[in-house]
Amino acid sequence: MVSCRYPAARGVLEKHHTMEEAGQRLRRTRERLSMRFRDVEQASLKIADKYHNDEFSVLINRLSEIENHGLLPNIYKLYSLATIYRLNFQELLEWYGVSLANMPADAAFAEVPTSHLVNFSKGIHGEALLPLSLDPGIDLRKTTYLSRMIQRWGKLPLMLLDAIDLKDHRYGFIGTEDWFMYPLLQPGSLVMIDETKRKVLNSGWANEFDRPIYFLEHRQGYACGWCHLTDDRLILQAHPASICPPQVYSYPTDIDIVGQVTGVAMNLDQGRRRRTRL
Repeated sequence: MVSCRYPAARGVLEKHHTMEEAGQRLRRTRERLSMRFRDVEQASLKIADKYHNDEFSVLINRLSEIENHGLLPNIYKLYSLATIYRLNFQELLEWYGVSLANMPADAAFAEVPTSHLVNFSKGIHGEALLPLSLDPGIDLRKTTYLSRMIQRWGKLPLMLLDAIDLKDHRYGFIGTEDWFMYPLLQPGSLVMIDETKRKVLNSGWANEFDRPIYFLEHRQGYACGWCHLTDDRLILQAHPASICPPQVYSYPTDIDIVGQVTGVAMNLDQGRRRRTRL
């Protein structure tokens, strides 16, 4: 095994290993089909002639370099090889470390300023890591630290959710009778919690959407809301529209900060907005 202390150099080694491995798989595929180098070259020349593009051709010396020296073929030669060997083109890309199933997730890295359609192929089915089994004793009426209630994780083919690093975060469920942060957080919402952000910020935001929301644990259970910390007194503040009174705790004796809410999934149920206030 080759070791390297420099990440950039290590990445080059890993890339070269991937190219070599893909080339070897192409060689094994060709041999299983009992095809000679000359057979592949001649077939590729016919494809190149059909499309009037020499880039589709895979000459003998080039095929040898692809199979034995990890040469990366261009997109046209990959097409020719996939066609000649009767390979699924998407699978062939994966041999070279390119997974089309990651496209929806990787698209999140590009911030597109205008509203737009997502035109990824319907054939691309990524997998999302999701909780498949919850503790049967969970009471959904109360705000819950959901991560402690997850019994089993598993893969589900929900491609857009793969953009979220699900297992490496913590999750909370806003109780169906918890209106403390309504309407910012609807009862029944699923919130993502960043446990590395546990410091209460008393200022520094421009509006209610910028103000940090915290997920907390106290003696009676869990809570979610805005916080103001002064010495050893933590004031848990509700959204004004909720008509819920603030709560005061001795910190950290009576309450602990699990982390800051950094994401939310909720239903926009207009019927809830028209609930009768007592």
